[in-house]
Amino acid sequence: MATIRKFEDIEAWQKGRELSKRIYSITGQNSFARDFKLKDQILGSSGSVMDNIAEGFERGGNNEFIHFLTISKGSAGEVKSQLYRALDRNYIDETTFREIYDLADDISRMIAGLISYLNKTDIKGLKYKDRK
Repeated sequence: MATIRKFEDIEAWQKGRELSKRIYSITGQNSFARDFKLKDQILGSSGSVMDNIAEGFERGGNNEFIHFLTISKGSAGEVKSQLYRALDRNYIDETTFREIYDLADDISRMIAGLISYLNKTDIKGLKYKDRK
């Protein structure tokens, strides 16, 4: 795996950013824009995907990073569930649902792969680099 120097280098974060933008776009349309509770929930969940990757990475230790990655992965699951609610309420069509659902699912798989990698590596993170 290539060395990641900043959280913006992480592909799952990049895709999380795209997910957040797509969710923002759909929640501003039609009836979705007036369903304040669902709108706030899905906006929060989609933002949490990218934010928790960034926060975990910035903490500098692999155990903390893994912890925040699991939160991020859970948030991707929340987005997928909330997309079903948006579909069931006819706020989005089947095509939009499938595109955004698949993006969230891809992110979830990427995060799972990153967690698996971090669990297998002997590298503990920059936080512990110079400690004995």
